[in-house]
Amino acid sequence: MTSAALPPLDLSPSVRDAAMASKAWPFEEARKILKRIEGRPKDRPVLFETGYGPSGLPHIGTFGEVARTTMVRTAFRLLTGDEIPTRLLCFSDDMDGMRKIPDTVPDPEMLRPHLHKPLTAVPNPFGGVGDSFGAHNNAMLRRFLDTFGFEYEFASATDYYKAGRFDEVLIRAAEKYQDIMDVMLPTLGEERQATYSPFLPISPTSGRVLYVPMKDVNAREGTVTFEGEEGEDITLPVTGGHVKLQWKPDFGMRWAALDVDFEMFGKDHLTNAPIYDRICEILGGRPPEHFVYELFLDENGEKISKSKGNGLTIDEWLTYASPESLALYMFTKPKTAKKLYFDVIPKAVDEYLTFAQKYPSMPVEQQLANPAWHIHSGNVPETDNPVPFAMLLNLVSASNAETKDVLWAFISRQAPGVTPDNHPDLDKLVGYAIRYFDDFVKPAKVYHVPDDIERAALQALDARLADLPADADGATIQDAVLDVARAIERYQDPKKKGPDGGPGVSVAWFSALYKLLLGQERGPRFGSFVALYGIAETRALIAKALSGELATTR
Repeated sequence: MTSAALPPLDLSPSVRDAAMASKAWPFEEARKILKRIEGRPKDRPVLFETGYGPSGLPHIGTFGEVARTTMVRTAFRLLTGDEIPTRLLCFSDDMDGMRKIPDTVPDPEMLRPHLHKPLTAVPNPFGGVGDSFGAHNNAMLRRFLDTFGFEYEFASATDYYKAGRFDEVLIRAAEKYQDIMDVMLPTLGEERQATYSPFLPISPTSGRVLYVPMKDVNAREGTVTFEGEEGEDITLPVTGGHVKLQWKPDFGMRWAALDVDFEMFGKDHLTNAPIYDRICEILGGRPPEHFVYELFLDENGEKISKSKGNGLTIDEWLTYASPESLALYMFTKPKTAKKLYFDVIPKAVDEYLTFAQKYPSMPVEQQLANPAWHIHSGNVPETDNPVPFAMLLNLVSASNAETKDVLWAFISRQAPGVTPDNHPDLDKLVGYAIRYFDDFVKPAKVYHVPDDIERAALQALDARLADLPADADGATIQDAVLDVARAIERYQDPKKKGPDGGPGVSVAWFSALYKLLLGQERGPRFGSFVALYGIAETRALIAKALSGELATTR
Protein backbone atom coordinates (compact mmCIF):
# COMPACT_ATOMS: atom_id res chain seq x y z
CA MET A 1 0.00 0.00 0.00
CA THR A 2 1.34 3.45 -0.81
CA SER A 3 1.24 6.31 1.67
CA ALA A 4 -0.85 8.42 -0.69
CA ALA A 5 -4.31 9.26 0.58
CA LEU A 6 -7.45 9.55 -1.50
CA PRO A 7 -7.99 13.22 -2.40
CA PRO A 8 -11.01 14.99 -0.91
CA LEU A 9 -14.01 15.62 -3.15
CA ASP A 10 -16.69 18.27 -3.29
CA LEU A 11 -19.73 16.12 -2.41
CA SER A 12 -22.30 18.91 -2.45
CA PRO A 13 -25.72 17.97 -3.92
CA SER A 14 -25.30 20.15 -7.02
CA VAL A 15 -22.01 18.46 -7.91
CA ARG A 16 -23.38 14.96 -7.31
CA ASP A 17 -26.49 15.71 -9.37
CA ALA A 18 -24.30 16.94 -12.24
CA ALA A 19 -22.17 13.81 -11.95
CA MET A 20 -25.22 11.57 -12.30
CA ALA A 21 -25.93 13.17 -15.70
CA SER A 22 -22.37 13.73 -16.88
CA LYS A 23 -21.44 12.16 -20.22
CA ALA A 24 -17.72 12.14 -19.45
CA TRP A 25 -16.57 8.55 -19.95
CA PRO A 26 -15.34 8.00 -16.34
CA PHE A 27 -18.83 8.84 -15.04
CA GLU A 28 -20.45 6.56 -17.60
CA GLU A 29 -18.24 3.68 -16.43
CA ALA A 30 -18.80 4.53 -12.77
CA ARG A 31 -22.59 4.40 -13.22
CA LYS A 32 -22.22 0.83 -14.56
CA ILE A 33 -20.40 -0.14 -11.36
CA LEU A 34 -23.07 1.60 -9.28
CA LYS A 35 -25.73 -0.53 -10.94
CA ARG A 36 -23.60 -3.66 -10.45
CA ILE A 37 -23.43 -3.28 -6.67
CA GLU A 38 -27.12 -2.57 -6.09
CA GLY A 39 -28.22 -4.49 -3.01
CA ARG A 40 -24.67 -5.14 -1.85
CA PRO A 41 -23.60 -4.25 1.71
CA LYS A 42 -22.25 -0.71 1.73
CA ASP A 43 -19.24 -1.68 3.80
CA ARG A 44 -17.99 -4.13 1.16
CA PRO A 45 -15.22 -2.40 -0.84
CA VAL A 46 -15.50 -2.03 -4.58
CA LEU A 47 -12.32 -3.48 -6.10
CA PHE A 48 -10.76 -1.82 -9.13
CA GLU A 49 -7.91 -3.79 -10.70
CA THR A 50 -5.22 -3.12 -13.26
CA GLY A 51 -2.81 -5.69 -14.65
CA TYR A 52 0.85 -5.33 -15.51
CA GLY A 53 3.12 -7.80 -17.32
CA PRO A 54 6.70 -7.08 -16.16
CA SER A 55 8.33 -8.66 -19.23
CA GLY A 56 9.85 -5.25 -19.91
CA LEU A 57 10.18 -1.85 -18.32
CA PRO A 58 6.87 -0.09 -17.67
CA HIS A 59 5.74 2.04 -20.58
CA ILE A 60 3.17 4.79 -20.78
CA GLY A 61 0.37 2.35 -21.60
CA THR A 62 0.95 0.70 -18.24
CA PHE A 63 0.72 4.05 -16.50
CA GLY A 64 -2.39 4.83 -18.54
CA GLU A 65 -4.33 1.89 -17.13
CA VAL A 66 -3.72 3.09 -13.58
CA ALA A 67 -4.46 6.72 -14.43
CA ARG A 68 -7.69 5.90 -16.26
CA THR A 69 -8.84 3.44 -13.62
CA THR A 70 -8.20 6.09 -10.98
CA MET A 71 -10.40 8.47 -12.97
CA VAL A 72 -13.25 5.94 -12.92
CA ARG A 73 -12.67 5.31 -9.23
CA THR A 74 -12.86 9.05 -8.49
CA ALA A 75 -16.07 9.35 -10.51
CA PHE A 76 -17.54 6.43 -8.55
CA ARG A 77 -16.58 8.05 -5.24
CA LEU A 78 -18.44 11.21 -6.24
CA LEU A 79 -21.53 9.34 -7.42
CA THR A 80 -21.76 7.46 -4.10
CA GLY A 81 -20.94 10.42 -1.89
CA ASP A 82 -17.72 8.56 -1.00
CA GLU A 83 -19.80 6.36 1.31
CA ILE A 84 -18.70 3.05 -0.23
CA PRO A 85 -15.04 2.05 0.29
CA THR A 86 -12.94 1.47 -2.81
CA ARG A 87 -9.62 -0.25 -3.47
CA LEU A 88 -7.29 -0.07 -6.46
CA LEU A 89 -5.13 -3.18 -6.90
CA CYS A 90 -2.22 -3.02 -9.33
CA PHE A 91 -1.50 -6.67 -10.09
CA SER A 92 1.80 -7.78 -11.62
CA ASP A 93 1.85 -11.06 -13.58
CA ASP A 94 5.43 -11.60 -12.50
CA MET A 95 5.17 -15.38 -12.29
CA ASP A 96 4.88 -15.62 -16.07
CA GLY A 97 7.78 -17.35 -17.77
CA MET A 98 10.29 -15.24 -19.69
CA ARG A 99 9.52 -16.55 -23.17
CA LYS A 100 12.02 -14.32 -24.97
CA ILE A 101 14.81 -11.97 -24.01
CA PRO A 102 13.66 -8.34 -24.20
CA ASP A 103 15.49 -6.04 -26.62
CA THR A 104 15.99 -3.46 -23.86
CA VAL A 105 18.23 -5.43 -21.46
CA PRO A 106 21.93 -4.48 -21.17
CA ASP A 107 23.33 -8.05 -21.29
CA PRO A 108 21.04 -10.43 -23.22
CA GLU A 109 23.41 -13.39 -22.95
CA MET A 110 23.26 -13.23 -19.17
CA LEU A 111 19.56 -14.04 -19.35
CA ARG A 112 19.68 -16.81 -21.93
CA PRO A 113 20.10 -19.66 -19.38
CA HIS A 114 16.99 -18.38 -17.59
CA LEU A 115 14.53 -18.48 -20.48
CA HIS A 116 11.10 -19.80 -19.46
CA LYS A 117 11.72 -19.27 -15.76
CA PRO A 118 9.23 -17.08 -13.86
CA LEU A 119 10.20 -13.42 -14.19
CA THR A 120 10.82 -13.29 -10.45
CA ALA A 121 13.33 -16.16 -10.79
CA VAL A 122 15.32 -14.45 -13.58
CA PRO A 123 18.38 -12.47 -12.36
CA ASN A 124 18.20 -8.69 -12.48
CA PRO A 125 20.33 -7.56 -15.44
CA PHE A 126 19.97 -3.87 -14.61
CA GLY A 127 21.49 -3.77 -11.12
CA GLY A 128 20.05 -1.49 -8.50
CA VAL A 129 16.63 -2.21 -6.99
CA GLY A 130 15.27 -5.76 -7.01
CA ASP A 131 16.94 -9.16 -6.85
CA SER A 132 15.20 -10.40 -10.03
CA PHE A 133 14.14 -9.16 -13.43
CA GLY A 134 10.51 -9.11 -12.34
CA ALA A 135 11.25 -7.42 -9.01
CA HIS A 136 13.25 -4.69 -10.75
CA ASN A 137 10.47 -3.94 -13.21
CA ASN A 138 7.88 -4.04 -10.43
CA ALA A 139 9.96 -1.50 -8.50
CA MET A 140 10.14 0.73 -11.57
CA LEU A 141 6.36 0.64 -11.94
CA ARG A 142 5.79 1.44 -8.28
CA ARG A 143 8.26 4.31 -8.39
CA PHE A 144 6.43 5.87 -11.31
CA LEU A 145 3.03 5.38 -9.71
CA ASP A 146 4.26 6.82 -6.42
CA THR A 147 5.69 9.83 -8.25
CA PHE A 148 2.22 10.60 -9.56
CA GLY A 149 0.66 10.21 -6.12
CA PHE A 150 -1.73 7.39 -6.98
CA GLU A 151 -3.44 5.64 -4.07
CA TYR A 152 -3.14 1.93 -4.81
CA GLU A 153 -2.14 -1.47 -3.50
CA PHE A 154 0.53 -3.44 -5.30
CA ALA A 155 0.16 -7.20 -5.73
CA SER A 156 2.67 -9.73 -7.05
CA ALA A 157 1.40 -12.92 -8.72
CA THR A 158 4.43 -14.76 -7.34
CA ASP A 159 3.59 -13.65 -3.81
CA TYR A 160 -0.11 -14.46 -4.19
CA TYR A 161 0.51 -17.92 -5.64
CA LYS A 162 3.20 -18.86 -3.12
CA ALA A 163 1.34 -17.46 -0.11
CA GLY A 164 -1.76 -19.49 -0.93
CA ARG A 165 -3.96 -16.52 -1.77
CA PHE A 166 -5.26 -18.41 -4.82
CA ASP A 167 -5.27 -21.93 -3.33
CA GLU A 168 -9.02 -22.22 -2.85
CA VAL A 169 -9.78 -21.23 -6.42
CA LEU A 170 -6.94 -23.37 -7.80
CA ILE A 171 -8.46 -26.42 -6.07
CA ARG A 172 -11.75 -25.45 -7.69
CA ALA A 173 -9.94 -25.22 -11.05
CA ALA A 174 -8.79 -28.81 -10.57
CA GLU A 175 -12.38 -29.80 -9.82
CA LYS A 176 -13.64 -27.92 -12.88
CA TYR A 177 -10.70 -28.94 -15.07
CA GLN A 178 -12.84 -30.40 -17.85
CA ASP A 179 -15.19 -27.42 -17.86
CA ILE A 180 -12.20 -25.12 -18.35
CA MET A 181 -10.83 -27.38 -21.09
CA ASP A 182 -14.22 -27.25 -22.81
CA VAL A 183 -13.94 -23.47 -22.94
CA MET A 184 -10.32 -23.37 -24.05
CA LEU A 185 -9.96 -26.18 -26.60
CA PRO A 186 -12.33 -24.73 -29.23
CA THR A 187 -10.14 -21.60 -29.31
CA LEU A 188 -6.98 -23.55 -30.17
CA GLY A 189 -5.57 -25.18 -33.27
CA GLU A 190 -5.48 -28.96 -33.60
CA GLU A 191 -1.80 -29.28 -32.68
CA ARG A 192 -2.12 -27.03 -29.65
CA GLN A 193 -5.23 -28.86 -28.48
CA ALA A 194 -3.23 -32.07 -28.16
CA THR A 195 -0.81 -30.60 -25.61
CA TYR A 196 -2.83 -27.87 -23.92
CA SER A 197 -3.38 -27.66 -20.18
CA PRO A 198 -4.65 -24.68 -18.16
CA PHE A 199 -2.14 -25.67 -15.45
CA LEU A 200 1.52 -24.76 -15.99
CA PRO A 201 3.76 -26.57 -13.51
CA ILE A 202 7.02 -25.04 -12.31
CA SER A 203 9.75 -27.61 -12.90
CA PRO A 204 11.20 -28.79 -9.57
CA THR A 205 14.54 -29.40 -11.31
CA SER A 206 15.10 -26.49 -13.73
CA GLY A 207 12.66 -23.96 -12.27
CA ARG A 208 11.15 -23.35 -15.70
CA VAL A 209 7.45 -22.84 -16.42
CA LEU A 210 6.49 -25.98 -18.35
CA TYR A 211 3.98 -26.04 -21.18
CA VAL A 212 3.10 -29.74 -21.01
CA PRO A 213 -0.12 -31.79 -21.10
CA MET A 214 -1.44 -33.23 -17.85
CA LYS A 215 -1.45 -37.00 -17.46
CA ASP A 216 -3.73 -36.74 -14.45
CA VAL A 217 -5.63 -34.05 -12.57
CA ASN A 218 -6.65 -35.27 -9.12
CA ALA A 219 -9.25 -32.89 -7.78
CA ARG A 220 -9.63 -34.75 -4.49
CA GLU A 221 -5.90 -34.56 -3.76
CA GLY A 222 -5.47 -31.20 -5.47
CA THR A 223 -2.57 -32.43 -7.62
CA VAL A 224 -1.52 -32.66 -11.24
CA THR A 225 0.75 -35.26 -12.82
CA PHE A 226 2.81 -34.65 -15.94
CA GLU A 227 5.94 -35.80 -17.72
CA GLY A 228 9.03 -33.96 -16.50
CA GLU A 229 11.95 -32.69 -18.53
CA GLU A 230 13.82 -35.97 -18.12
CA GLY A 231 10.83 -38.10 -19.11
CA GLU A 232 9.85 -39.02 -15.54
CA ASP A 233 6.34 -38.63 -14.11
CA ILE A 234 6.08 -35.77 -11.63
CA THR A 235 3.14 -35.01 -9.34
CA LEU A 236 2.78 -31.54 -7.83
CA PRO A 237 0.09 -29.84 -5.77
CA VAL A 238 -1.80 -27.12 -7.61
CA THR A 239 -1.43 -24.95 -4.49
CA GLY A 240 1.43 -23.04 -2.90
CA GLY A 241 3.01 -21.73 -6.10
CA HIS A 242 3.96 -25.13 -7.53
CA VAL A 243 1.87 -24.40 -10.62
CA LYS A 244 0.35 -21.35 -12.24
CA LEU A 245 -2.43 -21.00 -14.75
CA GLN A 246 -2.13 -20.20 -18.43
CA TRP A 247 -2.73 -16.50 -18.97
CA LYS A 248 -6.33 -16.72 -20.23
CA PRO A 249 -7.57 -18.97 -17.40
CA ASP A 250 -5.41 -16.90 -15.01
CA PHE A 251 -7.40 -13.77 -15.88
CA GLY A 252 -10.69 -15.41 -14.97
CA MET A 253 -9.24 -17.16 -11.90
CA ARG A 254 -7.92 -13.88 -10.50
CA TRP A 255 -11.26 -12.16 -10.98
CA ALA A 256 -13.00 -15.00 -9.14
CA ALA A 257 -10.44 -15.21 -6.34
CA LEU A 258 -10.29 -11.49 -5.65
CA ASP A 259 -13.93 -10.49 -6.40
CA VAL A 260 -12.82 -7.84 -8.88
CA ASP A 261 -15.53 -5.30 -9.78
CA PHE A 262 -13.84 -3.32 -12.57
CA GLU A 263 -10.91 -3.90 -14.90
CA MET A 264 -9.98 -2.21 -18.13
CA PHE A 265 -7.78 -3.71 -20.80
CA GLY A 266 -6.60 -3.04 -24.34
CA LYS A 267 -8.43 -3.90 -27.52
CA ASP A 268 -6.02 -6.79 -28.08
CA HIS A 269 -7.84 -8.59 -25.23
CA LEU A 270 -11.31 -7.96 -26.65
CA THR A 271 -11.78 -11.33 -28.35
CA ASN A 272 -10.59 -13.12 -25.21
CA ALA A 273 -12.87 -11.26 -22.81
CA PRO A 274 -15.70 -13.84 -23.12
CA ILE A 275 -13.16 -16.55 -22.23
CA TYR A 276 -12.03 -14.67 -19.13
CA ASP A 277 -15.65 -14.13 -18.13
CA ARG A 278 -16.69 -17.74 -18.62
CA ILE A 279 -13.77 -19.13 -16.64
CA CYS A 280 -14.49 -16.65 -13.84
CA GLU A 281 -18.06 -17.96 -13.76
CA ILE A 282 -16.92 -21.62 -13.82
CA LEU A 283 -14.76 -20.88 -10.79
CA GLY A 284 -17.67 -19.37 -8.90
CA GLY A 285 -17.06 -15.69 -9.55
CA ARG A 286 -18.91 -12.85 -11.20
CA PRO A 287 -16.98 -11.20 -14.06
CA PRO A 288 -16.13 -7.56 -13.45
CA GLU A 289 -17.32 -4.60 -15.45
CA HIS A 290 -15.01 -4.12 -18.44
CA PHE A 291 -13.71 -1.07 -20.23
CA VAL A 292 -11.84 -1.76 -23.47
CA TYR A 293 -9.47 0.95 -24.65
CA GLU A 294 -7.73 1.29 -28.00
CA LEU A 295 -4.04 0.56 -28.29
CA PHE A 296 -1.20 3.04 -28.36
CA LEU A 297 0.87 3.03 -31.54
CA ASP A 298 4.48 4.02 -32.14
CA GLU A 299 5.65 6.46 -34.82
CA ASN A 300 5.29 3.72 -37.46
CA GLY A 301 1.73 2.85 -36.44
CA GLU A 302 2.76 -0.40 -34.72
CA LYS A 303 1.51 -1.56 -31.33
CA ILE A 304 3.73 -0.50 -28.45
CA SER A 305 5.49 -3.43 -26.80
CA LYS A 306 7.31 -3.52 -23.47
CA SER A 307 9.75 -6.12 -24.71
CA LYS A 308 10.55 -4.17 -27.92
CA GLY A 309 10.86 -0.90 -26.06
CA ASN A 310 9.21 1.06 -28.90
CA GLY A 311 7.10 4.08 -28.11
CA LEU A 312 7.71 6.31 -25.12
CA THR A 313 8.66 5.52 -21.57
CA ILE A 314 7.22 7.54 -18.73
CA ASP A 315 10.66 9.00 -17.99
CA GLU A 316 11.01 10.17 -21.58
CA TRP A 317 7.68 11.99 -21.54
CA LEU A 318 8.49 13.64 -18.21
CA THR A 319 11.82 14.84 -19.60
CA TYR A 320 9.96 17.08 -22.03
CA ALA A 321 6.58 17.78 -20.49
CA SER A 322 4.52 17.94 -17.33
CA PRO A 323 2.82 14.96 -15.65
CA GLU A 324 -0.53 16.68 -16.21
CA SER A 325 -0.03 16.69 -19.97
CA LEU A 326 0.57 12.95 -19.87
CA ALA A 327 -2.59 12.42 -17.81
CA LEU A 328 -4.55 14.49 -20.35
CA TYR A 329 -3.28 12.25 -23.13
CA MET A 330 -4.64 9.27 -21.23
CA PHE A 331 -8.02 10.89 -20.59
CA THR A 332 -8.75 12.00 -24.14
CA LYS A 333 -10.64 9.57 -26.41
CA PRO A 334 -9.53 6.31 -24.77
CA LYS A 335 -11.44 4.27 -27.36
CA THR A 336 -9.54 5.83 -30.27
CA ALA A 337 -6.15 4.46 -31.39
CA LYS A 338 -3.51 7.16 -30.87
CA LYS A 339 0.11 7.55 -31.81
CA LEU A 340 2.25 7.78 -28.72
CA TYR A 341 5.48 9.37 -29.75
CA PHE A 342 7.47 12.52 -29.09
CA ASP A 343 5.63 14.72 -31.58
CA VAL A 344 2.35 14.50 -29.63
CA ILE A 345 3.86 16.17 -26.57
CA PRO A 346 3.62 19.92 -27.40
CA LYS A 347 -0.08 19.74 -28.26
CA ALA A 348 -0.83 17.78 -25.07
CA VAL A 349 0.98 20.39 -22.95
CA ASP A 350 -0.93 23.34 -24.39
CA GLU A 351 -4.29 21.57 -24.37
CA TYR A 352 -3.88 20.78 -20.67
CA LEU A 353 -3.05 24.42 -19.90
CA THR A 354 -6.13 25.57 -21.82
CA PHE A 355 -8.44 23.18 -19.96
CA ALA A 356 -6.98 24.10 -16.56
CA GLN A 357 -7.19 27.85 -17.18
CA LYS A 358 -10.84 27.64 -18.32
CA TYR A 359 -11.91 25.41 -15.43
CA PRO A 360 -12.71 28.06 -12.74
CA SER A 361 -15.12 29.99 -14.96
CA MET A 362 -17.13 26.94 -16.03
CA PRO A 363 -20.50 25.87 -14.60
CA VAL A 364 -20.33 22.64 -12.62
CA GLU A 365 -21.70 20.52 -15.49
CA GLN A 366 -18.86 21.65 -17.74
CA GLN A 367 -16.29 21.31 -14.97
CA LEU A 368 -17.12 17.61 -14.62
CA ALA A 369 -16.58 17.18 -18.37
CA ASN A 370 -13.31 19.11 -18.26
CA PRO A 371 -10.31 16.73 -18.34
CA ALA A 372 -8.63 18.83 -15.64
CA TRP A 373 -11.26 17.66 -13.11
CA HIS A 374 -10.42 14.03 -13.81
CA ILE A 375 -6.66 14.61 -13.95
CA HIS A 376 -6.67 16.25 -10.51
CA SER A 377 -9.47 14.16 -8.96
CA GLY A 378 -11.67 17.22 -8.63
CA ASN A 379 -8.96 19.40 -7.05
CA VAL A 380 -7.84 21.52 -10.00
CA PRO A 381 -5.04 23.93 -9.08
CA GLU A 382 -5.13 27.56 -10.14
CA THR A 383 -3.25 27.89 -13.42
CA ASP A 384 -1.83 31.11 -14.84
CA ASN A 385 0.39 30.56 -17.83
CA PRO A 386 0.90 33.63 -20.04
CA VAL A 387 3.00 31.85 -22.69
CA PRO A 388 1.89 28.66 -24.51
CA PHE A 389 4.37 25.80 -24.81
CA ALA A 390 4.30 25.97 -28.64
CA MET A 391 5.23 29.64 -28.40
CA LEU A 392 8.15 28.83 -26.10
CA LEU A 393 9.41 26.27 -28.63
CA ASN A 394 9.38 28.89 -31.38
CA LEU A 395 11.05 31.39 -29.10
CA VAL A 396 13.84 28.91 -28.45
CA SER A 397 14.10 28.33 -32.19
CA ALA A 398 14.36 32.01 -33.07
CA SER A 399 16.68 32.99 -30.21
CA ASN A 400 18.85 29.84 -30.19
CA ALA A 401 18.42 29.91 -26.43
CA GLU A 402 20.42 27.31 -24.54
CA THR A 403 19.56 28.51 -21.04
CA LYS A 404 16.42 29.54 -19.23
CA ASP A 405 17.79 33.05 -18.64
CA VAL A 406 17.65 33.87 -22.35
CA LEU A 407 13.99 32.88 -22.62
CA TRP A 408 13.04 34.63 -19.41
CA ALA A 409 14.49 37.89 -20.77
CA PHE A 410 11.94 37.75 -23.60
CA ILE A 411 9.09 36.65 -21.33
CA SER A 412 9.71 39.37 -18.76
CA ARG A 413 9.73 42.04 -21.44
CA GLN A 414 6.36 40.89 -22.77
CA ALA A 415 4.83 40.16 -19.36
CA PRO A 416 6.31 42.52 -16.76
CA GLY A 417 6.26 41.11 -13.24
CA VAL A 418 6.21 37.49 -14.41
CA THR A 419 9.27 35.75 -12.97
CA PRO A 420 10.47 32.20 -12.35
CA ASP A 421 9.73 32.70 -8.65
CA ASN A 422 6.09 33.71 -9.01
CA HIS A 423 5.43 31.44 -12.01
CA PRO A 424 7.28 28.22 -11.18
CA ASP A 425 5.11 26.15 -13.55
CA LEU A 426 6.05 28.43 -16.43
CA ASP A 427 9.69 28.07 -15.41
CA LYS A 428 9.32 24.30 -15.72
CA LEU A 429 7.79 24.77 -19.17
CA VAL A 430 10.78 26.87 -20.19
CA GLY A 431 13.08 24.01 -19.22
CA TYR A 432 10.92 21.48 -21.04
CA ALA A 433 10.90 23.68 -24.16
CA ILE A 434 14.69 23.96 -24.31
CA ARG A 435 15.16 20.20 -23.93
CA TYR A 436 12.41 19.35 -26.44
CA PHE A 437 13.75 21.83 -29.00
CA ASP A 438 17.34 20.56 -28.70
CA ASP A 439 16.36 16.90 -29.06
CA PHE A 440 13.53 16.98 -31.60
CA VAL A 441 12.97 20.32 -33.31
CA LYS A 442 16.53 21.49 -33.95
CA PRO A 443 17.69 18.31 -35.74
CA ALA A 444 14.70 18.49 -38.10
CA LYS A 445 14.92 22.20 -38.97
CA VAL A 446 15.29 22.92 -42.70
CA TYR A 447 15.61 26.51 -43.97
CA HIS A 448 15.62 27.47 -47.62
CA VAL A 449 16.60 30.54 -49.61
CA PRO A 450 13.50 32.62 -50.42
CA ASP A 451 12.38 32.78 -54.04
CA ASP A 452 11.56 36.11 -55.68
CA ILE A 453 7.96 36.26 -54.42
CA GLU A 454 8.99 35.23 -50.90
CA ARG A 455 11.81 37.78 -50.94
CA ALA A 456 9.43 40.59 -51.88
CA ALA A 457 6.98 39.41 -49.22
CA LEU A 458 9.64 39.40 -46.50
CA GLN A 459 10.83 42.88 -47.55
CA ALA A 460 7.25 44.17 -47.37
CA LEU A 461 6.78 42.55 -43.96
CA ASP A 462 10.01 44.12 -42.72
CA ALA A 463 8.86 47.55 -43.84
CA ARG A 464 5.44 47.08 -42.22
CA LEU A 465 6.98 45.97 -38.92
CA ALA A 466 9.30 48.99 -39.02
CA ASP A 467 6.24 51.26 -38.96
CA LEU A 468 4.88 49.68 -35.77
CA PRO A 469 5.71 50.89 -32.27
CA ALA A 470 8.14 48.65 -30.38
CA ASP A 471 5.46 47.77 -27.82
CA ALA A 472 2.74 46.82 -30.33
CA ASP A 473 0.62 43.97 -29.08
CA GLY A 474 0.11 40.62 -30.77
CA ALA A 475 -3.23 41.54 -32.34
CA THR A 476 -1.84 44.71 -33.92
CA ILE A 477 1.15 42.84 -35.29
CA GLN A 478 -1.07 40.05 -36.61
CA ASP A 479 -3.18 42.58 -38.52
CA ALA A 480 -0.02 44.03 -40.06
CA VAL A 481 1.21 40.59 -41.09
CA LEU A 482 -2.16 39.87 -42.72
CA ASP A 483 -2.15 43.22 -44.55
CA VAL A 484 1.15 42.34 -46.20
CA ALA A 485 -0.16 39.01 -47.51
CA ARG A 486 -3.41 40.44 -48.89
CA ALA A 487 -1.49 42.26 -51.62
CA ILE A 488 0.37 39.12 -52.79
CA GLU A 489 -1.55 36.80 -55.10
CA ARG A 490 0.26 33.64 -53.94
CA TYR A 491 -1.01 34.15 -50.42
CA GLN A 492 -4.58 35.16 -51.23
CA ASP A 493 -7.46 32.82 -50.43
CA PRO A 494 -10.58 33.64 -52.50
CA LYS A 495 -12.70 31.46 -50.18
CA LYS A 496 -12.07 33.97 -47.40
CA LYS A 497 -13.02 37.65 -47.27
CA GLY A 498 -10.68 40.43 -46.19
CA PRO A 499 -11.83 43.59 -44.33
CA ASP A 500 -12.10 45.47 -47.66
CA GLY A 501 -14.16 42.73 -49.27
CA GLY A 502 -11.20 41.36 -51.20
CA PRO A 503 -9.62 37.91 -50.83
CA GLY A 504 -8.57 36.73 -47.42
CA VAL A 505 -5.18 35.32 -46.47
CA SER A 506 -4.16 31.74 -47.12
CA VAL A 507 -2.48 29.59 -44.47
CA ALA A 508 0.31 29.25 -47.04
CA TRP A 509 1.51 32.69 -45.93
CA PHE A 510 2.11 31.63 -42.36
CA SER A 511 3.57 28.33 -43.48
CA ALA A 512 6.05 30.25 -45.61
CA LEU A 513 7.00 32.51 -42.69
CA TYR A 514 7.71 29.59 -40.40
CA LYS A 515 9.68 27.75 -43.07
CA LEU A 516 11.73 30.80 -43.99
CA LEU A 517 12.32 32.25 -40.52
CA LEU A 518 12.24 29.21 -38.22
CA GLY A 519 12.98 26.29 -40.51
CA GLN A 520 9.80 24.39 -39.59
CA GLU A 521 6.39 23.66 -41.06
CA ARG A 522 4.10 25.34 -38.54
CA GLY A 523 3.92 27.41 -35.39
CA PRO A 524 1.59 29.40 -33.13
CA ARG A 525 -0.12 32.67 -34.00
CA PHE A 526 2.61 34.68 -35.71
CA GLY A 527 1.64 38.09 -34.33
CA SER A 528 1.81 36.77 -30.76
CA PHE A 529 5.21 35.24 -31.49
CA VAL A 530 6.58 38.55 -32.79
CA ALA A 531 5.19 40.41 -29.76
CA LEU A 532 7.02 38.01 -27.47
CA TYR A 533 10.24 37.74 -29.47
CA GLY A 534 10.36 41.45 -30.28
CA ILE A 535 9.81 43.49 -33.43
CA ALA A 536 13.48 44.44 -33.74
CA GLU A 537 14.55 40.84 -33.23
CA THR A 538 12.05 39.63 -35.84
CA ARG A 539 13.33 42.20 -38.36
CA ALA A 540 16.86 40.94 -37.71
CA LEU A 541 15.63 37.40 -38.37
CA ILE A 542 14.08 38.57 -41.67
CA ALA A 543 17.38 40.17 -42.65
CA LYS A 544 19.16 36.85 -42.07
CA ALA A 545 16.60 35.04 -44.20
CA LEU A 546 17.00 37.58 -47.02
CA SER A 547 20.78 37.31 -46.92
CA GLY A 548 20.67 33.51 -47.08
CA GLU A 549 22.34 33.20 -43.68
CA LEU A 550 19.50 31.15 -42.20
CA ALA A 551 19.51 28.73 -45.13
CA THR A 552 23.02 27.64 -44.16
CA THR A 553 21.97 27.05 -40.53
CA ARG A 554 21.29 23.61 -39.09
